Amino acid sequence: MNAPSTTSAAYTDHSPGDAKTTENVRIVERFLDALQVQDLDTLEALAADDLVWENVGSPKFKGRSRVMRAIRACEGRLFIEVCIHRIAGAGDTVLVERTDAIVIGRLRMQFWACAVFELRGGRITLWRDYFDYLAFARAALRGLLGVALPSIRRSF
Repeated sequence: MNAPSTTSAAYTDHSPGDAKTTENVRIVERFLDALQVQDLDTLEALAADDLVWENVGSPKFKGRSRVMRAIRACEGRLFIEVCIHRIAGAGDTVLVERTDAIVIGRLRMQFWACAVFELRGGRITLWRDYFDYLAFARAALRGLLGVALPSIRRSF
């Protein structure tokens, strides 16, 4: 199952003429696209050796090899779809407001998330996701109900 490419809303905020900011926004968009289609080579190429991935409130993954090991553990079993609502960049920092869907077989859990990415030399050094764990629990419950009652499944 291939996820659709990242859906991006028309709202992108960065300084006009700031080539570095524009490139960093594009790198984050490519990263999220690669995450959806499980293009692990692109994910790894866009990640710095010292990448830190954090879902706030959960343990951090430190180092590109550990992050990639965690992502590879889900390959082919868990899929992520991303709908970007807003993306804003300033220098080496990119903020993304989005809706994510985690799909495992017929189970689909869709929830809001916000992330900050920090980049250095064209590679991502920090990927910090923020989301509401209660909203995630509701998404899981709705997803489980959606397995039995497909008419209540959400999609972007």
